[in-house]
Amino acid sequence: MLDPDLLRAFVAVADHGSFTRGAAALNRTQSAVSMQIQRLEGAIGAAVLDRSRRGLRLTPAGEVLLGYARRILSVSAEAMGRLRDLQVEGTVRLGVMEDYGTRLVPPLLAGFAAAHPRIQIEMVTGLTTPMLPRLGERFDLVLAMHAAGDGGGTFLRREKAVWAAGRDVAAPGLVGQRAPLPLALYPQGCLFRAWAMASLDAAGRPWRLAFVSHSLAAVTAIAAQGLAVTVVKAGLLPPELRPLGERDALPPLPMADIRLHRAPGLPPAGELLARHLADGLALLDRAISV
Repeated sequence: MLDPDLLRAFVAVADHGSFTRGAAALNRTQSAVSMQIQRLEGAIGAAVLDRSRRGLRLTPAGEVLLGYARRILSVSAEAMGRLRDLQVEGTVRLGVMEDYGTRLVPPLLAGFAAAHPRIQIEMVTGLTTPMLPRLGERFDLVLAMHAAGDGGGTFLRREKAVWAAGRDVAAPGLVGQRAPLPLALYPQGCLFRAWAMASLDAAGRPWRLAFVSHSLAAVTAIAAQGLAVTVVKAGLLPPELRPLGERDALPPLPMADIRLHRAPGLPPAGELLARHLADGLALLDRAISV
């Protein structure tokens, strides 16, 4: 068996090209490191370093061993980190948009819970604008939507906002384009609501609020029944809705950034969840792009 301590000494000397500098990097004496190299050479039955007047060089055996040593030490460090993560415990309070909270985040939380059984998660879904000022007070993490290029936090992915109407019904208010377009939207504070109104006003298109609700399911149901047009993320278009666009004489909508916000002094449990969410969403994007 290859002793990781001996491998660590060998890698340090090889990387620094000197016993003296390698020992200093390990905070050990030169003689102690020299003895470790001798023990390593005795274990493998071959010299790993060529000490000559030209300086310190790797032997053929040393060149082969160096790659394996790096991999062994890397896997060992990864295993120790993973085992330490399993011991982390606590409660993480997560705020998230409803569409993400009902479709994308739950599978990620299931994987996280299996990997970190000692960490409890409290999730609140809804408008994230009022959640952000309460970071650190009510929330540890908030997964929020912002205008592209704005919002602070950690950028995770970009979403396209699209108009949507019922898949199996005629979109209301599009024929003739004179009657006010009926809208089904979230209450004030919703970015899509603000974008919908502003884009229609800029296009000179009359509109009216036909339905307002905090519930994504309710807004979707109203649009699906042909009672109003709504705005959704293109990547999360409900199956009962269809996208609308310029051919329907509707103005384009801005792009949105999804950003993860951390409370100041976020504890280890929160950092683990933040990393898990970021990695999970990045993996999802790669799967979609393939």
